[in-house]
Amino acid sequence: MARVTILLMGLMLFHCWVATTEAKYLKYKDPKQPLNVRIKDLMDRMTLEEKIGQMTQIERKVASAEVMKNYYIGSVLSGGGSVPKPQASAEDWIHMVNDFQKGSLSTRLGIPMLYGIDAVHGNNNVYNATIFPHNIGLGATRDPKLVRKIGAATALEVRATGVQYAFAPCIAVCRDPRWGRCYESYSEDHKVVQVMTEIIPGLQGEIPANSPKGVPFVAGKRKVVASAKHYVGDGGTIKGINENNTVISRQGLLSIHMPAYYNAIIKGVSTVMISYSSWNGEKMHANRNLITDFLKNTLRFRGFVISDWQGIDRITTPPHANYTYSIYASITAGIDMVMVPLNYTEFIDGLTSLVKSNAIPMSRIDDAVRRILRVKFVMGLFENPLADHSLIHQLGRKKHRKLAREAVRKSLVLLKNGKNANQPLLPLPKRASKILVAGSHADNLGYQCGGWTIEWQGVSGNNVTKGTTILSAIKNTVDKDTEVVYKENPDLDFLKSTNFSYAIVVVGEKPYAETDGDSLNLTISAPGPQTIKNVCGGVKCVTVIISGRPVVIQPYVDKIEALVAAWLPGTEGNGVTDVLFGDYGFSGKLPRTWFKTVDQLPMNVGDSHYDPLFPFGFGLKTKPHKAN
Repeated sequence: MARVTILLMGLMLFHCWVATTEAKYLKYKDPKQPLNVRIKDLMDRMTLEEKIGQMTQIERKVASAEVMKNYYIGSVLSGGGSVPKPQASAEDWIHMVNDFQKGSLSTRLGIPMLYGIDAVHGNNNVYNATIFPHNIGLGATRDPKLVRKIGAATALEVRATGVQYAFAPCIAVCRDPRWGRCYESYSEDHKVVQVMTEIIPGLQGEIPANSPKGVPFVAGKRKVVASAKHYVGDGGTIKGINENNTVISRQGLLSIHMPAYYNAIIKGVSTVMISYSSWNGEKMHANRNLITDFLKNTLRFRGFVISDWQGIDRITTPPHANYTYSIYASITAGIDMVMVPLNYTEFIDGLTSLVKSNAIPMSRIDDAVRRILRVKFVMGLFENPLADHSLIHQLGRKKHRKLAREAVRKSLVLLKNGKNANQPLLPLPKRASKILVAGSHADNLGYQCGGWTIEWQGVSGNNVTKGTTILSAIKNTVDKDTEVVYKENPDLDFLKSTNFSYAIVVVGEKPYAETDGDSLNLTISAPGPQTIKNVCGGVKCVTVIISGRPVVIQPYVDKIEALVAAWLPGTEGNGVTDVLFGDYGFSGKLPRTWFKTVDQLPMNVGDSHYDPLFPFGFGLKTKPHKAN
């Protein structure tokens, strides 16, 4: 009898073990299962609440492990300058991201969250990251292979902090330099922008040869999800006013502003971010024709579409005037994930109510969630949801700084060199008795990096992050016996009293981002013009312009012996001196037309009224001159 009891107990235990094992096996958690099988299996298990959670992206300031768990939040982001603490280390970032992730993994289905950040020229929110030149400078290099390497380096520096999603690249075609985001655009010419989409395989990895067109691709935990932005026409607004109206025919939109999206989709870009701007009066965040009919159906984009920061609120004027309508219009237009980013309960409740009242069909919710899950499965997030500590050393590493320095060298555009071709000023001699360095931007790392650096609007000063100012780079480069005198804004008396061999004047724009950068006058920040007049009036001078776009320079060109457009070079100031002093030759070409006066704007290559100070594609060359 005892034997029978033991046998029965044994059988019962065996059945329990089998049942438990079967319960533990979930198709969606099995990486061997085909992608669509995993997506379907998971979606079949999801409630409406869990689906809407996946469509919600919230700011880290309002996120916590508890919030992630209770609301099934699909994604978290850091807005510009939103960090765990000032000068946070890679470990600080990882600790925060993993904490949120553990909240997501503790939910019933354990769907991991995706963390996004504005890594638009390196991992630019993060202290000690390598800050690469902004896109306008990269456009001047005309070097897609270089840009691809920058994408790969940026991916590693983003992953070093535990983050898996970069809101980059901006593939806007800036048609008017008065736009405050013009430096985020590679060029006024869509062909240059198209070529520079090579940053996408750098960020995400090379798409496999057999991959169907439009399907997102991310090659594992050393790569990040990329986002082509801002769809579409953001660089074509009237007078370059940010978030404004782009007035252009459909043919014009498709031939100028759309082509880079074709390249991005072919290269497997995982997400597309919608523009705040309007096209012929219709807000892009509510444009079903361009988001669903064209992007999703015609171009067969299979990743997910994300809104911009409070982008759906701005469908109405004033913003947030009718939030229920904003939710309805954006979701039915085809937006899959909404960057809420603060009042997430209002969004979740509003969308839930619209679905329950049948105003938004369940099929639209399912399309959104399917796309979000596709990206999460493709990138291996279910298998590797937590940060990899072994990548910490990638942040600001020497190899990346060397690459950034190369990018700076190749981005510099030489606009003038000497009174005539027979008397060039550049390259400068390293050996001279005494040289003057002047200008507000010569010794200011924050100015050198521009907007989207540590803070959203950028910062001033040299303790913002780790890097090399142009002044430090000059001191590092010249002969040890050359005296370098730095005076930010010297007056005429000072110049007359001292005998300088030559002067380097570094002036330009102060940092800005988005609407704060909109400018109708495009002048160099004071006292820059006065510094140019004083110094170049009394000493042989090279003027280096640090700016996010062409600025008014015509009144001073005759006084300036040599003129260099250095754009927003980032942390590696040595890249500027590498070329000024002839270790490398100048090779950059203007990515956009340099106007004579702002009255000519907008003016782009090919326009009938084209009369530039320096034409699109212009750039003088010099030869390296190592023995100086």
